[in-house]
Amino acid sequence: MSTSQASQKEPSKKKIQAIRGMNDLLPNQSALWQYVEGQVQALMRRYGYAEIRTPIIEQTALFKRSIGEVTDIVEKEMYTFDDRNGDSLTLRPEGTASCVRAAMEHGLLHNQTQRLWYQGPMFRHERPQKGRYRQFHQVGVEAFGLAGPDIDAETILLSARLWKALGLYQHVSLELNSLGSAEARAAYRDTLVAYFEAHYETLDEDSRRRLTSNPMRILDSKNPAMSEILDAAPRLMDHLDDASRTHFEQLCALLDAAGIDYVINPRLVRGLDYYGRTVFEWTTTALGSQGTVCAGGRYDGLVEQLGGKPTPAVGFALGLERLVLLLETLALVPDSARDELDVYLLPMDESATTPALLLGERLREALPALRVQLHCGGGSFKSRIKKADRSGARLALLLGEDELAEGNVTLKFLREAREQQRLPQAGLVEHLTPLLKGEPFA
Repeated sequence: MSTSQASQKEPSKKKIQAIRGMNDLLPNQSALWQYVEGQVQALMRRYGYAEIRTPIIEQTALFKRSIGEVTDIVEKEMYTFDDRNGDSLTLRPEGTASCVRAAMEHGLLHNQTQRLWYQGPMFRHERPQKGRYRQFHQVGVEAFGLAGPDIDAETILLSARLWKALGLYQHVSLELNSLGSAEARAAYRDTLVAYFEAHYETLDEDSRRRLTSNPMRILDSKNPAMSEILDAAPRLMDHLDDASRTHFEQLCALLDAAGIDYVINPRLVRGLDYYGRTVFEWTTTALGSQGTVCAGGRYDGLVEQLGGKPTPAVGFALGLERLVLLLETLALVPDSARDELDVYLLPMDESATTPALLLGERLREALPALRVQLHCGGGSFKSRIKKADRSGARLALLLGEDELAEGNVTLKFLREAREQQRLPQAGLVEHLTPLLKGEPFA
């Protein structure tokens, strides 16, 4: 057998790693994610939104028809493949199209209003960077069947309440714009193309490509060399139809009445073809170039575009990775979002293993919120104490021969310079209850 043949038969010793831009969520991070997700879930219930869960794989045509074939997402970023039947499938790059498809397929939109929300992974093949990954997680909110500015305002107020719940409200800013009707945008597009053609030499390569495919996206360019011509570009707000202008003015009045500060940004256009009228973003200066933490708006034409009856709709999406990063950057992670043990239950020798296991079950039964971990795996007393300390628990409960004989337990403080205590097991629940309330021990 040749050397090359032998090497082909031998299994590779190279370690298999995660795909670039698709990250593991480790145990020391998951508690913060659970905290944020819990805040989101509680908020959706308070506003009367029902959760919908859709597949992560859809027919490619869904995204081409909804997002637009000449967008960066469809042209460059989608994970698309043919399955064994030859059908073209795509890992969802965003959640709105899937939500609309599901609502249409299951008859949720006909002569009805719906307030829906979802969360889960999305996929885009773009250059990974901090706060932006190829597999990322979004929370989305979608309201269907409501055409007025009141639902636009409530959607924005819902997002504002989330920032308040997370302690972020003072660190984010709201930007608003109106894209008007499809007819108004078409007329504006001609004006905008003529303007940019007159400044063609100033445009970067990406903007020149967009000039023929999606000229409004040029306004969203972050290239500082183009800032002067972008600032001087014709404003869509000056080309709005009367109905869209009235809608926007009423939205602003509702936000004013609710005390929500905002800035009207005429360059805010959003990157997806299905948006019209209201568009908004919540931005922050705390994350550098990754400044957008939430974005959305109105998309009244999407349901019809996907084969349904005309249905007004509005919604937003926020990225959980960026939201978690913002909390960490601003040191706004509360103690409740840290997955730390309360008690490490330590049998001092093998004879105490069974009593310790049963004591742990009694504590969990009586105090469901108490976080208790049982020492398993044996070892010397010294090694057991080291494991108790490394566990991060505030307290260790020690059970040995003396404690078993007397019906007691030894309480050892692992994070405080205090003398350990011998306590009766019968009163242990009452003694540990202050731990759950953040109160000091007697």
